[in-house]
Amino acid sequence: MRLILKWLLSAFALLTVAYLYSGVQVGSFGSAMIAAAVIGLLNMVVRPLLVLLTLPVTIVTLGLFLFVINALMFWAASGLLDGFHVTGFGAALLGSVLYSLLGIVIEAALGNLLSQG
Repeated sequence: MRLILKWLLSAFALLTVAYLYSGVQVGSFGSAMIAAAVIGLLNMVVRPLLVLLTLPVTIVTLGLFLFVINALMFWAASGLLDGFHVTGFGAALLGSVLYSLLGIVIEAALGNLLSQG
């Protein structure tokens, strides 16, 4: 149940990012749900490999290179899907930061909600 709720809230977060920032466009809620799933899969499968391969750069930049990796995952998802579009790397960077911030809020809300019940 938690996974489905997080998925739905992540889709709403993606729609919120598209509403707040014109560099990210989402066609519909269905497209947002698919994009949230693809971003989640990319972050689960590809991101750890990229983090491992770029560890020296990440250490030298004191972790700031992780923002670049997050943006690449966000941008890659837009390249794989039709209803989700990011206009460029800068838009992917800003969009991924906004999406990550909303994800933190979602995790905190789910943590509080489920710990009370």
